[in-house]
Amino acid sequence: MVAISTEQLTDPVELTRALVDIESVSGNEKAIADAVEQALRPATHLRVERSGNLVYARTELGRDHRVMLAGHLDTVPLHDNFPSRRDGDLMYGCGTSDMKSGTAIALHLAATVTEPVHDVSYIFYDCEEVESDRNGLGIAARTHPEWLAADMAFLLEPTLGEVEAGCQGTLRAQITTTGTRAHSARSWLGDNAIHHAGEILARLRDYQARDVTIDGCTYREGLNAVGIVGGVAGNVIPDECVVTVNFRFAPDRTARQAEDHVRAVFEGYEVTITDLAAAALPGLSVPVVQRFLTQVGRPAVAKLGWTDVARFAELGIPAVNYGPGDPNLAHTKNEHVSCARIVTCADTMRGYLTGKIA
Repeated sequence: MVAISTEQLTDPVELTRALVDIESVSGNEKAIADAVEQALRPATHLRVERSGNLVYARTELGRDHRVMLAGHLDTVPLHDNFPSRRDGDLMYGCGTSDMKSGTAIALHLAATVTEPVHDVSYIFYDCEEVESDRNGLGIAARTHPEWLAADMAFLLEPTLGEVEAGCQGTLRAQITTTGTRAHSARSWLGDNAIHHAGEILARLRDYQARDVTIDGCTYREGLNAVGIVGGVAGNVIPDECVVTVNFRFAPDRTARQAEDHVRAVFEGYEVTITDLAAAALPGLSVPVVQRFLTQVGRPAVAKLGWTDVARFAELGIPAVNYGPGDPNLAHTKNEHVSCARIVTCADTMRGYLTGKIA
């Protein structure tokens, strides 16, 4: 078993490196979950539980509010970027940005903050980088909903140290055109389905996306083609063409409203929804969130993308994204994180949990 030392637990940078150096591609998180559980079990201020490759810990101090720190343990597949390496302030390696540096901060604070001003829950979960039905946080919401009870939640996803509030929703749909198959030498006997896709592309080209501001955060919507499939053979007029579109929508729309909107844009065509995840409102008016913004010293910005904050939103729990990684580096071969930013984010979060506003 890979063990995390006491010295590593007290240093979020070294702890990040320790986690990065435990390979944990989605579906292979047992070793890292074992290490996290083993690191937390000796902490007398925590109650620690385990479900599969998810580790849950909580304080039970009778405070007025409970906040949650959440981080996923898995990474995308390795790409010649394992194990980690240091180059000055930068730490390179798979998961350094997304999101083992953020997860390390949560683990560091769980082990070292023994008297927080709020009760704190910590959840370290598996399978975030793969299909939704395997997501450990989603499974916990179904099997152990009491673990997710909190007044607010922090998801330590990469945000470059900014508070990114809420998240966009995402919808994927297939827009299908049909025609009549024929020999291309006698094309007038057929009806070319690919040619009919031109109107779909024209609607996408002319689409006017919205900018929506909520709680001072501006969410930019987008409706775009992300794939097109058609054709039978080099001498056949095709009888079907499928255009796949992705709609990133602002949190003032429900998932149903987003679906209705896409169907309206492509009225007259067959529309099949293949994936749909709700957006999350920023929820910045909650006092425990306001206190964290005071701690950071900067206003929140919109999260442009979907994250697991939406799972908390579905449970009525306001949640924000906050972590040291750079989201632009996530899933890249050159993924890295600033060690100085790890320390800054850890200090900011520690100040919030202990009530010591900088």
